[in-house]
Amino acid sequence: MSKRKLMQLVNENLVSGWDDPRMPTISGLRRRGVTPEALRDFAYNIGITKYNGITDVSVLEYCIREDLNRRALRRLAVLRPLKVVITNYPEGQVEELEAVNNPEDPGAGKRKVPFSRELYIEREDFMEAPPPKYFRLRPGGEVRLKYAYIIKCDEVIKDAAGQVVELRCTADLGSKTGGPTAARKVKGTVHWVSAAHAMDAEVRLYDRLFTVPVPDASGDFKQHLNPHSLEVVTAKCEPGLKDARPELRYQFERLGYFTLDQDSTPDRRVFNRTIALKDTWAKEARKSA
Repeated sequence: MSKRKLMQLVNENLVSGWDDPRMPTISGLRRRGVTPEALRDFAYNIGITKYNGITDVSVLEYCIREDLNRRALRRLAVLRPLKVVITNYPEGQVEELEAVNNPEDPGAGKRKVPFSRELYIEREDFMEAPPPKYFRLRPGGEVRLKYAYIIKCDEVIKDAAGQVVELRCTADLGSKTGGPTAARKVKGTVHWVSAAHAMDAEVRLYDRLFTVPVPDASGDFKQHLNPHSLEVVTAKCEPGLKDARPELRYQFERLGYFTLDQDSTPDRRVFNRTIALKDTWAKEARKSA
């Protein structure tokens, strides 16, 4: 993309400015949360040639993931919440469960996350009639809540329109780490946040700006703009993210890597998605499509 074409995107308000996190500019990459180390690694990997060439953006994405995997602090966040009530867990009880900050860096230590009777899980982690090889929650099925218990879905609550609004589950209260059934195996593990302790945050889900590798190869390059390059959601986050800092990077577990945006205030946290994690289920879904 030439500077002239990037300027078109800015002048026609197709992006928010030169530092829009979708833009292939230094300011855009910085705001998206890409580190200098990842860019240097990318430059080293592609090398130098005497000829014009095209490098697949997946090479850059690989360098970003490798860098952030080593440095990012793990946190729990739910982008599209679905309420879960654990019916055999005492009302009003709160546990502080231990979670690791970064399994790649033992020096990052551990933290406490609150657990209670009412939780949020990701809406995509439940299906009423799942296809084969779906190892998340289903009616009558079990999953492990990361750092916590194994739960079983007993009842599905729907609204008048037939939409699932709540799951009633029971927990194997001996399946937490150190418990008598902690070694019991289930195939799926999902993330969660305690409903009573969750912090709301604006999360901007950035994706590739164009739908094709070479948007200016022929015709109007703007016709290849990705209409889904930005989605904004209100996420439920673990309370520790209230103390997020712009110089740090975070992995929202099972979702991707995120950074605190400059639009954040102490009362309103805004996170940009730097890059998603690789999703093996998405690959399976494409195969069956």
